Amino acid sequence: MEEIRIKPLTTALAALAVLCLPASVTAQGSLQPLQSEVRVDGLFAADPAVHAGYGLTLPAGIYVRTGLVLGAGVGRHGLEGRSDLIARFTFDPLRQSRWGPYGGAGVSARLNSTDEGGTEGYLLFFLGMEGPLPLGRSRGWVPFLEAGVGGGTRVGIGLRRAIHSRR
Repeated sequence: MEEIRIKPLTTALAALAVLCLPASVTAQGSLQPLQSEVRVDGLFAADPAVHAGYGLTLPAGIYVRTGLVLGAGVGRHGLEGRSDLIARFTFDPLRQSRWGPYGGAGVSARLNSTDEGGTEGYLLFFLGMEGPLPLGRSRGWVPFLEAGVGGGTRVGIGLRRAIHSRR
């Protein structure tokens, strides 16, 4: 299967657009909080890598969150980094089930530290499952698992900050 590559400039412009989006406002007029996450991703491609990352997302409606994930780690050629701009669609935004499936898409830029390296951009598609809140709590950190494609096959696990009564 041939990878779909995009130019780093496209990734940078998309990043600017996401970062300029205003925070969503609820019906009561209060701001929705940013949602943070910590994660570890395995990238399985011609240049495999393992990245630790941190992400921030904000609501773009009830079902959709948009965000940015920054990661760094080691690959076949040494140190490298990654940035992902994503939109995540949640099938259970109001936490009516213990486990919440979601899907998403975005763009990804991967920076290689070798002399012939540089930055390569990719389209990103993923599916995931967000776990339940800790028992007896309305807030906290919830586990998630993701699998997708974008610069190779990706598998990620992590913890995402829960938002009261929402995913």
